Amino acid sequence: MEVSGASPPEGGSTAGGGQGGTLGPPEGGSQETSGGTGAWRRRAQILGWTLIWTGIFIFGYLAWQVWGTDLLNSRVQAEAAESLDATLDDARRRLPPIIDVEVDEAVTVELFPEEAPAEGTALGTLRIPSLGLEVVMFEGVDTETLQSGPGHMPGTAFPGQPGNAVISGHRTTYGRPFFDFDLLVPGERIEIETAIGAHVYEVRESFVVEPTDVWVTEDKPGGWLTFTTCHPKFSARERLIVTAQLVEGPNLEYVEVLEERMRQLN
Repeated sequence: MEVSGASPPEGGSTAGGGQGGTLGPPEGGSQETSGGTGAWRRRAQILGWTLIWTGIFIFGYLAWQVWGTDLLNSRVQAEAAESLDATLDDARRRLPPIIDVEVDEAVTVELFPEEAPAEGTALGTLRIPSLGLEVVMFEGVDTETLQSGPGHMPGTAFPGQPGNAVISGHRTTYGRPFFDFDLLVPGERIEIETAIGAHVYEVRESFVVEPTDVWVTEDKPGGWLTFTTCHPKFSARERLIVTAQLVEGPNLEYVEVLEERMRQLN
């Protein structure tokens, strides 16, 4: 016997079942979710690759600053060292005449003057035995010159001459000649050889100043070197200053006479 009430109404399984009823997702909902997930995945991939390439760029730049510039500097230094003897020989042929300075009726001392060469020109050798440093020095403190090696600041006394000779150099790039200058202590020796001979200095003190403290470059009685370099390492926030006093050299006697006269005047 057929029981008519046992069968669902027409379309009932669709209306009340889990396939197309009110409890299931709306039509097309799964496709929208899939599309949104794919978009976020693409954005994440783009961000990830951006960070990776940014990191590679930064690392490459730092590697160039530390090691790449060292390679460039080593070539410049090798060429300068090879031609330095000829450069100094040429400078000796153009030296000003020696000046006789009368101290009193019985004593005369000699001043061996030396003039700075053109900016960018090698002027001599800087040696610091305690740091194992030996480099060619140049005239000038502009960016290009300091990439070649330590530079003498124009307008200050020339190394080996009376007064305050200011010398600047890189600390962490382009050969890093002043990398270990914070290790220098009073009494350690510094030698600079120029056309008139070797000038030996002894470290007197080191201290840190602001970049605007240009008073360290001012002239002063005696024979002095004032070294300037960035501080701390890998930063230009401050300046490390190292001063050294002349203790040996062609002009030592003349410098000592000047110092004595200054003491008498004061």
